[in-house]
Amino acid sequence: MTDSGLLPVCILAGGRGTRLGEAVRDTPKPLLTVAGEPFLRHQLRLLRSHGASQIVLSVGYRGELIEARIGDGADLGLEISYIFDGPELRGTAGAVRNALPLLGDAFFVLYGDTYLRIDYADVQRTFQGGGFPALMTVLRNEGRWDTSNVLLQGDRVRTYDKQAPTADMHWIDYGLGLLRADALDAAGPDEPDLGGVYAALARDGQLGAYVATERFYEIGTPEALSETEAFLQSLV
Repeated sequence: MTDSGLLPVCILAGGRGTRLGEAVRDTPKPLLTVAGEPFLRHQLRLLRSHGASQIVLSVGYRGELIEARIGDGADLGLEISYIFDGPELRGTAGAVRNALPLLGDAFFVLYGDTYLRIDYADVQRTFQGGGFPALMTVLRNEGRWDTSNVLLQGDRVRTYDKQAPTADMHWIDYGLGLLRADALDAAGPDEPDLGGVYAALARDGQLGAYVATERFYEIGTPEALSETEAFLQSLV
């Protein structure tokens, strides 16, 4: 696919990955070897194939290893910048705020442990044409992959609640969002969690929705890591 002019992509890659135990004692989760190379390289190649060019990696735990291993992205056809969390934990929303000087007025956000097969350019078109300050990609879940946490209403997320999901929630946050910079203020400037920002936007009727059709892959647990490894091996 030719360059589609995607907005900058913020990848949140600062977590410790504690559910993976000894596997991440000395290695940050995005650098875990999956199907023969660091997982992050699989993710970056996928983004590049959909037209991404500018990546901002928000790193924390052993972030210097990520920067040393991945570099500036030139070999992948990308321009990669790094933002470090610093000594105090900022949370996911704080990490995005920290990266705003490199992201501009609107940008994608996703997590550094997910592999998301979706039409990124179409997600962007939906966001730009929808008039919402933020957009969440959602997947029909029915409790299959994790606890469903989204109530969908037409072209928007009516309710998003990770802490107290209800029985009428059949969808799940797919892990890819698009935001205008000012959308981060929806829950107040001190809200640390991106989930809290999304929840506030949904309550205000300001969170658009895009329906994903392919399941997500991730490496947050040993079981998910094995499943993702098998999938990525099948693409070789």
